[in-house]
Amino acid sequence: MSHYLYRWQWKDISTKALTETPQDRTGPAREVVEGFGGTLLCYYFSFGEYDGLGICEFPDNGSAAAFSLKAASSGAFARFETTPLLTAEEAQAAMRQVKNGGVHYRAPGS
Repeated sequence: MSHYLYRWQWKDISTKALTETPQDRTGPAREVVEGFGGTLLCYYFSFGEYDGLGICEFPDNGSAAAFSLKAASSGAFARFETTPLLTAEEAQAAMRQVKNGGVHYRAPGS
């Protein structure tokens, strides 16, 4: 299964709801992830540019995209981002493909 990083910013109304009724959002997050065939590996609140992040496993890109669309369309988030993650082995395989692929790229202005 592939891994994905999700980062989000709550809308002001969501932040207000969380401060008026403090709650752990791990359960609802896990439920929607599992609804699309995934596994929630970790869920964190954070401060700074993003209000939270999660790392999930999904069986395919379509399931990961469906989860992302469902969460983003909920209206709770001002920003919801999905980043596919590679293991070190997958990254090394991509590096070997570059090295052995014989593909050339001409940069602008070269």
